[in-house]
Amino acid sequence: MTVTAALDAYSQVVTHVADLLTPRVAAVRVRMHRGEGAGSAVVFSSDGYLLTSAHVVLGAKDVILAFDDDSSTPADIIGVDPLSDLALLRARGRTPPAVQLGDADELRVGQLVVAVGNPLGLAGTVTAGVVSALGRSLPTRHGSDVRIIDDVIQTDAALNPGNSGGALADADGRVIGINTAVAGIGVGLAVPINATTRGIIGALMRDGRVRRGYLGVAGAAARRGLRVAHVVPGSPADRAGLRPDDIVVAADGGRISNAQDLQRLLVVDTIGHPLRLRVLRDGGMVDVTAVPTELS
Repeated sequence: MTVTAALDAYSQVVTHVADLLTPRVAAVRVRMHRGEGAGSAVVFSSDGYLLTSAHVVLGAKDVILAFDDDSSTPADIIGVDPLSDLALLRARGRTPPAVQLGDADELRVGQLVVAVGNPLGLAGTVTAGVVSALGRSLPTRHGSDVRIIDDVIQTDAALNPGNSGGALADADGRVIGINTAVAGIGVGLAVPINATTRGIIGALMRDGRVRRGYLGVAGAAARRGLRVAHVVPGSPADRAGLRPDDIVVAADGGRISNAQDLQRLLVVDTIGHPLRLRVLRDGGMVDVTAVPTELS
């Protein structure tokens, strides 16, 4: 294939994805108690539900969606999950047809991706690039709780403020990520669409929030497991007898190497149920049982 033919093929892919997604990605205008904000949102259901970034709409009093055909409609905030940086909106008026959601777990480094959003107030902006890396981690915070979003997609498709909540799509136009952050020049990050985030979307649609378990322990990866740096007084970890400098090596029989491994276990099903932890303490192994409570 000649260089010209290769460029033509590339252009055709980007054009196809742009034609497919631009009408289905809304510009989001939000009114806060102090000032206004903006972002993007993706229509993903036939009955008017849209996905966006939690930080775009968190604390918003009013949300207005504007589409490529110059139509606009107010939207209600159905649920917000700051710890995954995902939020669910529902339009009060008509919306374009839904996008097709893909599976980010099938992505490969170097694969072509297309970003569609509304950066810097410029509606319907399309940029293209490649998957620069997979499996990145993105820290998020809600109050005093800090969590890690796993398997974040890194791309070099140009992203700017206002892209947050917009679509990251593969060459077939399937949305495989929700753009969330600009980490630097040429570095954009997107929350993946996969089994985990589909579960979060389902919880937001059903309950308006995501229920998670809480232990009350902070730590860092060590050679053998997760070294406990701090135990919150009165927390489930404290009541179970966990101590600073303990090294958690296993939980419910599965190996623990870092905070993310333990975090993944703290789902709704663990709330109120015993969680067996194997701990390295003073050179010996100790079994500890904690009962996670619900993260408020």
